[in-house]
Amino acid sequence: MGDQDLNPALLEDQGYQLTGKHSAVKVCYWTAKALTEGRHCYKGRFYGIESHRCMQMSPSIDACNLHCRFCWRYQGWEHEETLEEFDEPATILSRSLEAQRRLLSGFGGNDRVDPERFRESQAPRHVAISLTGEPTFYPKLNEFLALCHERGITTFLVTNGTNPDGLRQLDPLPTQLYCSVTAPNREVFRRLTLPAQEDAWDRLTESLRLLRDLKTRRVIRHTLVKGWNLGWEEEYAALDRLAEPDFIEPKGYVYMGRSRQRLTRDHVPTHEEVGGFAHRLAGLLGYPLVDEAPDSKVYLLARDPSRRWLPGREPARLPDLGRTVEGDLLPMLVPGLAAPGAPG
Repeated sequence: MGDQDLNPALLEDQGYQLTGKHSAVKVCYWTAKALTEGRHCYKGRFYGIESHRCMQMSPSIDACNLHCRFCWRYQGWEHEETLEEFDEPATILSRSLEAQRRLLSGFGGNDRVDPERFRESQAPRHVAISLTGEPTFYPKLNEFLALCHERGITTFLVTNGTNPDGLRQLDPLPTQLYCSVTAPNREVFRRLTLPAQEDAWDRLTESLRLLRDLKTRRVIRHTLVKGWNLGWEEEYAALDRLAEPDFIEPKGYVYMGRSRQRLTRDHVPTHEEVGGFAHRLAGLLGYPLVDEAPDSKVYLLARDPSRRWLPGREPARLPDLGRTVEGDLLPMLVPGLAAPGAPG
């Protein structure tokens, strides 16, 4: 159903650094931009993450039960459930940190890279467990999270939400937990994500109900593909109400990587189209629409805008725009978009 079988040589050609039988690191586009240009990804703007100190990795590169058409990643999944043979978390973490330093070593000789920023990049302060695969299929995810936290490293865990048992067993919880909700209903979910299990949609809705009671920062992400899942705001709102997340990120699909074999540029929404969706969803849920990152075509809805920053990560000044997008400022940034609460 997905791509050809896992090919380590192909993965390494694509910039992945394998760190074990089923784990890998890859330098994020925004990590490189942060080093060479001082620019940060939207997670820096929204939550205070320092992109040059962020390590993007996965403990389960060959395990996933979805084959999302919009996924830019390699889909040579060998496992559609929990891994049976696996590396120890301490090994994965130490090898991942070593690989990150090795992958970034060339930036040290770049005249555009600030020496202090490069030095900081050698000691990641944040791990995005989001590179590829479904991380909750790694049986020792709890130990991996604990090791990160013991080192003072914050963790963002991204799940597709179809493994509620994995979420139920999380202890400790990640610093921030993302759940991808990429369809408004069962039929769109089936056509867009091509799940391996017939009950994957039911598992997702079960996970959303679990999210409500998890004592950590919780985010719902809607990846929006024009002509596939953009619209249906009332149905998305009903799903979001199941979870009562702290934040919601409506984000436009980006035409890149392996997704170019499944979709076309016509499926890429404009930033304004994503903004229209975000505004309508905000009105339905009563969540303030507090920020946006045009480069990534993503908006931020926050149940409590005062709690958006990770502890100790509050910036003195927001990058790029320098202000939080609230109230009547939004239509100035997105022409034709009414302010939250306005008619139309």
